Amino acid sequence: MSQQRKFIFTITILYTILILYFIFLGFGRIDAVARMTGYTFIFLPDSFFKLPSISDLLHPALMDFVDFGNIAAFIPFGILIPLLYRINFIRFITLFILSILVIETIQALTLLGSFDVNDVIQNSLGAAVGFGAYKLGIRTKNVWRNIAATGISVIVLLIVVWGVCGGIDKAFTKEEGPFVALNELKDSTGNTATGTKLHSFKIGGQNIVPQFNAYSVEGKNIETYTYMLGNKELHLSLYYGIPDQSEFYGSISVSVDGHEILSNSEKYQRRKPDIFEFSLEQANELTITIEGNEKLWDIGLREMKYFWN
Repeated sequence: MSQQRKFIFTITILYTILILYFIFLGFGRIDAVARMTGYTFIFLPDSFFKLPSISDLLHPALMDFVDFGNIAAFIPFGILIPLLYRINFIRFITLFILSILVIETIQALTLLGSFDVNDVIQNSLGAAVGFGAYKLGIRTKNVWRNIAATGISVIVLLIVVWGVCGGIDKAFTKEEGPFVALNELKDSTGNTATGTKLHSFKIGGQNIVPQFNAYSVEGKNIETYTYMLGNKELHLSLYYGIPDQSEFYGSISVSVDGHEILSNSEKYQRRKPDIFEFSLEQANELTITIEGNEKLWDIGLREMKYFWN
């Protein structure tokens, strides 16, 4: 074995030991064992190498670097292994994935972590980036030129992977659609005019001017409003409170498909406007019951959709 090969082999062994240390012992894993109540196996991917938002870029100190670390930490294996052994990409990535699967399984069974398919994907992406950088960068006998070319290749390939994974993540992540005021939907009587009487009022000295709709008992003691939502995944938002210059008496109840998601009365309410937000899965029927002097306003829904919908 040549001196150069011995050096690369030594670096590979030392780096492998370092990675195994962090996988099994680092980040307080030993202390966490006592808190573990059972094995954890996550077989469905729910995280990708996400593109940062504008807010993330403006506040880099607050960015979540876990995904990036899971990829970057395994890039060296994609460079070091082919430097030691002649191996094609298919064989390399297959053996690497099998190795990571074994490590993840040991992590879960020893309670030193969990089996997480997200880690398997991200670690394998890092190894693939390293292998690609090796193929693009190691082309001459000039060591420094090879190092520079490999480094540049790593950066370029990381950007490509970042973009592709960000696109995949966006394609399979639902986002909130445009705001739809509740009065734009037909209620159980087929009426779309309900809630359209927009009168300003004060709560806790704050002047409230409804922008979309306002609901009350309409001269009764209790009133119920029912809307059909079409069995959709939605995000509900509404404001409520008891106006000033009226008896502080009233209550609100909001139910979806027979399950109550909000119940509040004057006993627990503050003398100021309150907001309620709730995510609904496969919601079909929305029922709102108002009693006394309670008022609701600017009730609306945002449908959760994939961008290609």
